[in-house]
Amino acid sequence: MASIRKRKNSYLIRISCGYDTNGKQIVKYMTWKPDKELTAKQAEKEAVRQAVIFEEQCKNGMTGTHKSIKFADFCTMYLEIKRNILAPRTYEYYNNLINNLIVPVLGNIKLSELKTTHIQQFIKYLQSSNNNSPATIKRKLAVLQSILKQAVKLDIIESSPANADKLTLPKTVTPKTEIFSKQEAAEMLACLEHEPLQFQVLIHLAIMTGCRLGELAGLKFRDIDYQVNKITVERSAYKLSGQPIATKAPKDNDIRTITVSGHCIDLIKLLKAEKTEQAIIMGKAWHNGDWLFTQKNGDIIYPQTLSKQFSKFLERNGLKHRKFHSLRHTSATLLLYGGINLKQVQERLGHGNISTTNKYLHCIAEADEEAAVVLQNMLITKKHIEKIETGTEQTG
Repeated sequence: MASIRKRKNSYLIRISCGYDTNGKQIVKYMTWKPDKELTAKQAEKEAVRQAVIFEEQCKNGMTGTHKSIKFADFCTMYLEIKRNILAPRTYEYYNNLINNLIVPVLGNIKLSELKTTHIQQFIKYLQSSNNNSPATIKRKLAVLQSILKQAVKLDIIESSPANADKLTLPKTVTPKTEIFSKQEAAEMLACLEHEPLQFQVLIHLAIMTGCRLGELAGLKFRDIDYQVNKITVERSAYKLSGQPIATKAPKDNDIRTITVSGHCIDLIKLLKAEKTEQAIIMGKAWHNGDWLFTQKNGDIIYPQTLSKQFSKFLERNGLKHRKFHSLRHTSATLLLYGGINLKQVQERLGHGNISTTNKYLHCIAEADEEAAVVLQNMLITKKHIEKIETGTEQTG
């Protein structure tokens, strides 16, 4: 366990590393000085983080000279640092990718000897697999870049050999943001009339709030303020392999309150009454967790189940297939169409950075261009018909 002591403008961190062959305790020290910009509270928090990192360095024999550290050993340390920083599903992805791909390919190389040529060979290795599109390669490379960036932060290496400007990367095409048009959204809502009430509430809330799938799955009835038509989003449901469904704070820890329509609130009231009735019928078999969206026994529903239900709904009604996340894109775009400013849309959707919200402006621009083409075609067609009716149409 690390010991941290404040000393004027710095912190003294003490780590016990066990005992030597003579039974003498091995203790290692480091001094950490916080940036002047940090508040006292931020400095204390960062000192704790630095102590954890130092302790991991000691554990893995990474203090003093770093020349002998294998990349695989540093990956272990990296994952420990990131364990409570990354979102659970992101951490699971990183852990699997590092242990099943990155370490087997690069793990035996010493960290200090890892060069850009090794990284380029890694990219070539990824390209040799038919399962890796340019976008997939970029996503996997980003994990490797994150590992090496951490090594730079810890002063283990001077610069990252995986900097993008040093590498030749496969060209990627930015995927088009899929949205449902206003007409498609209206048609979708009309098709909901014959669907189960729980599914109706799900789709209405998805379009009205723009919430992520996990955030919707994590909603409880106590999150609803029926008096002022507001919903508080304070958790997100997720599922890791081999583990039960769990919840965490929303992405970027953005707990937010969203105003919805009176119609949405009415539907939620009906759903609450339906759940109460189900609980009475099932008795002790009902697991009351206060969830809006449940399995048959009242347990929280799997987010992936909601996604599958949406796909089947689109197919059943002859609607164009799009991912559930398109409903979030649609909500944002419709708000911007309606004149809501970018900052308000950012806050409503819970974007940590307004640049993420900016991408929806492209959707509006594309739709505007499409509208111009439609109008042009309509006018040309009208003019063409008039020529035929007046007999002035020329034939070749």
